[in-house]
Amino acid sequence: MPHLFYYLDFTVSVFIVRGATVLLVDHKQLRKWLPVGGHIDPGEDPEQAAYRETREESGLEIELVGDKPAGEFEGTKLLVAPAYLDVHDIVGEHKHLGMIYFARALSGEARLAAAEHNGIRWFSAEELRDSELNIPPAVRFYGQEAIRRLSGNR
Repeated sequence: MPHLFYYLDFTVSVFIVRGATVLLVDHKQLRKWLPVGGHIDPGEDPEQAAYRETREESGLEIELVGDKPAGEFEGTKLLVAPAYLDVHDIVGEHKHLGMIYFARALSGEARLAAAEHNGIRWFSAEELRDSELNIPPAVRFYGQEAIRRLSGNR
């Protein structure tokens, strides 16, 4: 997708938990383990992007987990709040404003999106700590937090 802004694009990352594991994909271009996610397309809100990216990259149906105000307000769509927000480097001066969501897998088996990824697998909190795997530190942290919060292993 072309960049909407020269310096900053808006993205979603979805850390999907099943049991005491979190789903990551081995990204072909970036050559590292990452959560499913990507750019928020024009006309989409972050929640829609999170669901779309999850379906495209894993085939899973999910439930986003986070705070959401009760009630309705005319002219306002209330969204699930991301677990975290960050700004991370991409190339040169270009950065992504990342909306980091935690989600539960509702059904189905994860399937590989072969055009984008070399692999897809569920990681335990212990496996996320494996220094032999190319998992960025922020991904390790968010993955462990998602497991801690959603698996009941506090």
